[in-house]
Amino acid sequence: MRDSYSPRTALPQYSALLAGLALAISQYFIFVYAPMEQTMGIVQKIFYFHLPLAWWSLISFFTVFVASAMYLKKRIWFWDNLAGAAAEVGVLLAALALVTGSIWGRHSWGVWWTWDPRLTTTLVMWFVYAGYLMLRSMGLARERRAVVCAVLGIIAFIDVPLVFFSARLWRSIHPSVFASRGGGLEPEMMTTALVCVACFGFLWFALTAIRTRQLADTDRLDSIATTDDL
Repeated sequence: MRDSYSPRTALPQYSALLAGLALAISQYFIFVYAPMEQTMGIVQKIFYFHLPLAWWSLISFFTVFVASAMYLKKRIWFWDNLAGAAAEVGVLLAALALVTGSIWGRHSWGVWWTWDPRLTTTLVMWFVYAGYLMLRSMGLARERRAVVCAVLGIIAFIDVPLVFFSARLWRSIHPSVFASRGGGLEPEMMTTALVCVACFGFLWFALTAIRTRQLADTDRLDSIATTDDL
C-alpha cells in the first residue's frame, strides 16, 4: 500500500467560505427573486432545497463509484477516503431530499409518502449507502476494509441511474423538472432552481473536502500510533 497523504492546503477553508456566500445568494433567489406559486404558496419554495439536495446526493454516489474504482486501481488511501467522505455527504443529502420531498408531497399530493418509482428507488438507494457506511465502521483491517468497501461502492452505483431515470422509465407522479415542456416552471422559477443547484454545489464540495481531510488526518494519527507501538 502506497502512502498518499496530500499536502495540507487551505482549499477546504476557502471552499467553506464560498459555500456560505453561495448559500446566501441562493436565499435571495428563493425568497425574493422567485415568484410565489399560486396553489402551494410559500411551501412550494422547499422545492428549491429539495432539487439540489437530490441532485448532489446522486453526484456524491457517482463520486463514490469513481473513487472506489480508482482505489482498486491505484491502492492509494486518498481515493478510499474520498469515497468514504462522498458516501457520508451523499447519505446526508439523500435523507434531507427525502424529508423535504415528503413535506412538498404532503401539500402537493395530499400524502406524506407514496410508493412512487422515484421515491421508492431513492429510499432503496439511501438504505444501500447507509449499509455501505455501516461496513466502513466495522472493525476490519484497514486495507481489507478499503477493498471490500470499494467493491461495494462500485456495485451500489447500479441503483443511482435507476433513481435518475425512474420518472421516465415507469409511470410516475413525480414531476420531471427539466422536461421538454419546461416542467411547469416559470422562467424565474427555472432560473432560481438552476442557481440553487449551482450554489449547493459549493456546499457539497466544501463538506466533501473537509471530511476527506478529516479521514486523512485519522490515517496519519493511526500511522503515528502504530509507529509508537513498534
